[in-house]
Amino acid sequence: MQSQPSPTIEDYLSLLFVLERDNEPVVGARLAELLGVKPPTVTNTLKRMSRHGLVALDNPQGPRLTSSGLQAARTVMRRHMLAEWMLVRLLSWSKAHEHAHQMEHAISDELEAALVKEWNDPRTCPHGNPMPGHESVVADWVPLAAVPAGQSVTIRRVHELAEETPGLLAFLEEKGILPGCTAIVQEVLPFNQTITLRVEDREVSLGFPTARYLFVEL
Repeated sequence: MQSQPSPTIEDYLSLLFVLERDNEPVVGARLAELLGVKPPTVTNTLKRMSRHGLVALDNPQGPRLTSSGLQAARTVMRRHMLAEWMLVRLLSWSKAHEHAHQMEHAISDELEAALVKEWNDPRTCPHGNPMPGHESVVADWVPLAAVPAGQSVTIRRVHELAEETPGLLAFLEEKGILPGCTAIVQEVLPFNQTITLRVEDREVSLGFPTARYLFVEL
């Protein structure tokens, strides 16, 4: 296998890592949707990854990372998150993810080690997602969608899959819904799938699909 996978393969590795970590279904159609490609492209890429020993395709639950694939995926995720920490010093919080996605592929072992030292070996990324190996840090945080009205919460995490929703990070930043901020769940309306938060002196309404991927500490 090549010493470092191509950027395209690294994108697949990252997504498979997140889905497997969270016990989410791994099916070709969903991979295609999340990656913004056609299903035949996913099939061909997974076959290529299988030839390189990165994924196993004979699993009833769908493609799964091999030990080599998992190791490579953890490296990509770690470098992406370290790049985010570097970028939040230069750009707004909502822009760090997009730019880190471009930078992660160019980070060397030497630079990775330097970034780990610079940021004191962080356990999460700026969006609150766990660094590989530190998943226990987020274990007690619950989805905002599961919180009843009247509860005070601290926003802790914006899930990786939510980061891919166009405009969502900018919206959250504009409304002050950032890791570390406190909020009160004012209203939960199942009939129209919305949750209303009070953040400081403003009210913000979020749909259930978004609230599912925001994690809070009670």
